[in-house]
This record gives sequence, C-alpha cells and structure tokens, in this order.
Amino acid sequence: MKASRYAFILAGGVGSRLCLLSERRAKPAVPFGGKYRIIDFTLSNCVNSGIYDIGVLTQYRPTSLHRHIGSGRPWDLDRLHGGVQILPPALGSVESDWYQGTADAIYQNLVHLRRRRVESLLVLSGDHVYKMDYNELYAFHAARGASCTVAVTEVPAASVHSFGILETDATGRVTGFQEKPRRAQSRLASMGVYLYQRDDLVRWLAEDAAMEDSSHDFGKDVLPRLVARGEAVYAYRFPDYWQDVGTLDSYYQASLALVSPHPPLDLSDPDWVIHTQSADRPPVRIDHGARVQRSLVANGCRVAGEVVGSVLFPGVTVGPGAVVRDSIVMHDTTVGREARIDRAIVDKEVHVGAGAMVGTGEEAEPNRACPEHLSSGLTVVGKGAQLPEGVQIGRNARIGAFVTEADFGGHIPSGGVVDGPESVH
Repeated sequence: MKASRYAFILAGGVGSRLCLLSERRAKPAVPFGGKYRIIDFTLSNCVNSGIYDIGVLTQYRPTSLHRHIGSGRPWDLDRLHGGVQILPPALGSVESDWYQGTADAIYQNLVHLRRRRVESLLVLSGDHVYKMDYNELYAFHAARGASCTVAVTEVPAASVHSFGILETDATGRVTGFQEKPRRAQSRLASMGVYLYQRDDLVRWLAEDAAMEDSSHDFGKDVLPRLVARGEAVYAYRFPDYWQDVGTLDSYYQASLALVSPHPPLDLSDPDWVIHTQSADRPPVRIDHGARVQRSLVANGCRVAGEVVGSVLFPGVTVGPGAVVRDSIVMHDTTVGREARIDRAIVDKEVHVGAGAMVGTGEEAEPNRACPEHLSSGLTVVGKGAQLPEGVQIGRNARIGAFVTEADFGGHIPSGGVVDGPESVH
C-alpha cells in the first residue's frame, strides 16, 4: 500500500517586486494565464500527483487567496479526510506569532504533521508556474536514501543572484549552497520544492527555532547548515519548464509566452489539467469587424476592436476601434472606444476611457516611485482605476488602484505616478 502523503504550500509571500499587482493581495493569489491564480499550478501539481492532503500557510494579505481556495472543491480537495486546510499564523497565542521565515512557518505548524502517519513531508512554494509530477521526486528521494531532496533547475548565469544556488557531486548529493550569490560556479537554482524525511525535519526545525541568530528561513539558514555538516541532501534536476514570476518583467514575459507559437507550458493538456475556481461566464463574443490574433481570450469577454499578442481575463470588454497589443488585461476591465493599450499590465475592474492611450512614448525613464521594479517599458494600472477619456500615459508609469478621473491633472509622462489626489509626479 502506498504511504499517505502530506504537503505544506508556503503562500504568505509579500511579493514586493510585483509592485501594484501584489500590494493588495498575496503573490500566490495574483491572476495569471487568462483564468488562473499563480497558486493554481502548485495545487494542481499536488492533486495530479495524487496528493490530496495539503496545508496552505498564508500570512500577507490573505483574503483573496482564502476566497479563491475556499473549500478546495475545484481541485477535488473538499474532503472529510485530508483535503485542503488554510493555516494562517495563530496570533495571540503564547507560543505563536507572525511567521518569521519559511522554516518558522513549518515549525509553527508541526502539530498538523504529528497528526498524520507520513514518513516524509513535501514543502512547496505557492508562487511559481510549472507542471511537475511529484511522484518522480519521491522516487528519486527514496532511491538515494535522502534526508532532504531539493528540486533544482538550471538558470542563466546572469540570474544566479536571484536564487538559492546548489553545487552537487556526480551522484547528485549537494556539496555547497549559496543564497542569492553575486556570482557562482553552479547554475542549479532551488525551485522552492523540498522533500524531507519527517523525523529529520522535526529535529532540524527544533534546532533552528532555538537559535537566536537564525532568520528561520530554509534557504538562508537551514539548508546551508545541513549541507555544511554533511547531511544527506540531494538535488533533483527538473528538466521541464519552471518560472519564478516574482518580478513584473518575469510575470509579463511568462504570461505572453503562453501566446507564442510554441508555448513553454501546455494549458490544454488533458492529462495534466490546471484546476481553478471559475465563475460561470457567457461565451466569448467577437463583434463584426473585430480582430483577434495570437491571444488568450477568456469566457465573458466581448471584443469589438483589435486584440493582438495579449491575454484577456474573464469579462473584459474591448470597444469599437480600441487596440490592445502585447498586454495583460484582467477581469471585468472595460477598454473604451478608440483607446489604445500597448505593453501594459491592467488589473481588475479598470475603466479605460474612450481615446485614452496606455503605454506610449519613450522607455528610458524608469518609474519614479519604484525604479527598481518598473524600468523596462511596461505600464501598470492598478485594480479599479478609472482613466479619463483621451488621457495619454507613458511607459514605466504606475497608475494606482482605485484612482479616479479627478486624480489626473493631465497626461502622465513616462515614469510618472498617479496614486491619488496630488500624487502625480
């Protein structure tokens, strides 16, 4: 008989590099791919791998994530035994407080592990886009008698500073680990997918919790410590597509890769369905004279204008003569007559006034409020923003959530910001 399996999904990340997209929601709850949320990929990987007992650890702005997961029914996780359980920090208790790091989050929830007869524990990140059969990870782990197995993928040398980087010997045993190094000999990056032997993990977490100088994080503290003292830590090389969509640029690129001639991720694979919470919507309506090319258009959309190389979420309306090009437009946004959207990310329930232009002008000027996150020419519009008719909004501009037409004092130059009254820079 196959041993029972249990997984923790770490879904409390702030995701500050996603700028406006994650200021009002946890990063795993950010919409992706035309109808999904980022966490759908990890949840679907679990159930497609036969794992139906999952704890989701939440913390930062969890409301939309809790609402999305609900009882877990879309993933067949609404079960009397097992299923999905939301695990926020137990604030106010003597022994608990906000999660201090990823290791501390698991440590605070070990009570859920003790109630289950499992030999190992799968620990996953809820903010990556990929399709993975975890059964192969379990088989690799067992064959090597590992205490800990880390799934890794090869990243470009220029990107090693963004990841935990592992070095291995010929057998796959981890011989070195660096968290976000400036330079590294290896290009094997941790995917945030860990498989631990239960008893070993309990011992290691108790040890880490007692260390006052630890930040209680797997990547910064626990893994380097285990590797340094020669524990049986192995790296499982994942050969397929995996993407960390933690920055605006990576989110945008991964999204538009889905509309390329050969997308890296097949969302229509009947053998590996990506499940999600979906509201009932009418079929897509394409009006006479409309043009849709190389795009994902979700149910409930109505297109009377032109959509090229873009991703439209449910309920988007594109008015007559309007053009949406190389952009991501989220739920229930209205693009008015003759408006233009170019290389932009537009959040939910935005109204783009007739004749408005979103994403125009020069790309060289970074955003004045967050130049480190918004400097590649994208324009980002927050949830519920109301854009005036005829307004022109430059590139690398940031239009805050729920701004009104009265918050605009005229056109917004490249790198500009609108976050409310008197906030245009």
